[in-house]
Amino acid sequence: MAAPIPIRAWHWAGFILVILVWVWLDAGLFHRAARVVKVRQALLWSGIWLLLALLFAGLLAQWRSREEALQFLTGYLVEYSLSLDNVLAMALIFASFGVAAENQHRVLSLGIAGALLMRGLVIGAGAALLQRFHWLLYWMGLFLVVTGLRWAFSKPATTRPQDNPAIRLARKFFPVSAGFDGGRFVTVANGRRALTPLALVLLAVETTDLIFAVDSIPAVFAVTQNAFLVFTSNIFAILGLRSLYFVMAGAMGSFRYLRTGLACVLVVIGLKMLVAHWVQVPTSLSLGVVLVIVAAAIACSLLAGRSDKGRANTPGSPA
Repeated sequence: MAAPIPIRAWHWAGFILVILVWVWLDAGLFHRAARVVKVRQALLWSGIWLLLALLFAGLLAQWRSREEALQFLTGYLVEYSLSLDNVLAMALIFASFGVAAENQHRVLSLGIAGALLMRGLVIGAGAALLQRFHWLLYWMGLFLVVTGLRWAFSKPATTRPQDNPAIRLARKFFPVSAGFDGGRFVTVANGRRALTPLALVLLAVETTDLIFAVDSIPAVFAVTQNAFLVFTSNIFAILGLRSLYFVMAGAMGSFRYLRTGLACVLVVIGLKMLVAHWVQVPTSLSLGVVLVIVAAAIACSLLAGRSDKGRANTPGSPA
């Protein structure tokens, strides 16, 4: 077998450039005119991003190794699964600000550029710290276990997006118009340039994504400490999930056991990090366990929903 192709700076630059070009084409060409994203279109794009992720994994298997391809896929699944909770947060932000459905896709697409920068910085810092202080891996594992247990035994916090410190700071230093101006982020109000509420929505989406990254990125580091694999799996998952948002946003309440399933994923990944020095868990096993947990959480949620619907349709059942 040929020696693996080393990952150079131009691989990073090429990947980031391709993603940025897609964002520009998607927001500036394909969706220049504001319009509502239909479910069929959202499913199509989610499938396209899944296929591209699988193709990328295939290239990794050919040019690097089968093990790194599995690590990428496992990191992709972990990030995708944990980011499902982010869908509910984005839906809350849009509803709280009263964002028109036709402008939501533009915000999510432009949010990718910010995610590239913020997650790149977090992943780069994490990789550098782990390389120098390997013992931090165990603290990350403990953090994931504690976070998973907290998710399992508590309800999601009901925060108001308007209370976001970044939004309060923006309102303090920049004028903000009273209403939206179509899909614009900047407008003219009272004779001077001002941010529109849509700009605050974009800021809220970016900061919320960063908060969720604090949980998800350490979980991917449990799979691999290769910063390139952590970064690419994160970006592919975000792109696919933001397409799937338009399918799942209205139905997230139906997945009642999803948060419990994600809590189990965090605990399992955290335990994997804690025992890594003594027990080497195969990447393929990690991938299988995460798949089973997420699938079981979704299946249990759907079965519970069907059972509730059956009881509601039964004559004499309480309303």
